[in-house]
Amino acid sequence: MKHKQIFISGIDTDCGKTYITGLLAYHMRKSGINCITSKLVQTGCTGIADDIIEHRRIMEIDLLTEDENKQTCPFVYSFPASPHLSAAIDQRPFELEKVSEVFCSLQKKHELVLTEGAGGIAVPLINGILSTEYIKENHLPLILVSSSKLGSINHTLLSIDYCMNNNIELKTVIYNQFPDDDKQIANSSFEFLKEFLAKNHPNIKLIHSKDLDKDSVFEFCDLMM
Repeated sequence: MKHKQIFISGIDTDCGKTYITGLLAYHMRKSGINCITSKLVQTGCTGIADDIIEHRRIMEIDLLTEDENKQTCPFVYSFPASPHLSAAIDQRPFELEKVSEVFCSLQKKHELVLTEGAGGIAVPLINGILSTEYIKENHLPLILVSSSKLGSINHTLLSIDYCMNNNIELKTVIYNQFPDDDKQIANSSFEFLKEFLAKNHPNIKLIHSKDLDKDSVFEFCDLMM
């Protein structure tokens, strides 16, 4: 396996990053890969990060020792906002170096670490530093989660363009069909993205969330080109 850590970000908040991260980890473990998930930073809760708890539920496993000792998400803030604001309110600054150190230790114990970001791809962490700094400093491949919400095409194209202009290795776009209230919009958006990527960015893989259903056969080679 070429990559020890993969970053999973999204086109905005509530596009389904947590759901997709948990499903990917479920399939990786099912195929025999010693995979763990982590969260760059969590806001709006205390204790063990809510998204880590949700990952374990989707993966159908109990909380891990690494979760209980905060290795999988070392920075959790109580105020539900962008990390830079939440950290200021809690008066506990976010430390990028500490995150890198802790996640490095996860890589030593696991074959694959799937790291979920917070909010969209360019969310501010602290002092003008964006989450993309962590991606670039650690040379991580990126999975971008899109959705079927009205407006997601625009957000997805802007996020792809941002990656291209900032030397971020975008490997895969996962189209999360959520919400599913309008199938006409959802199907049309997916077909548009499929044609757009094939024409403009043929090296970026596109995966539909239905292909990640738990009864599907999905392996690491299906994820990264």
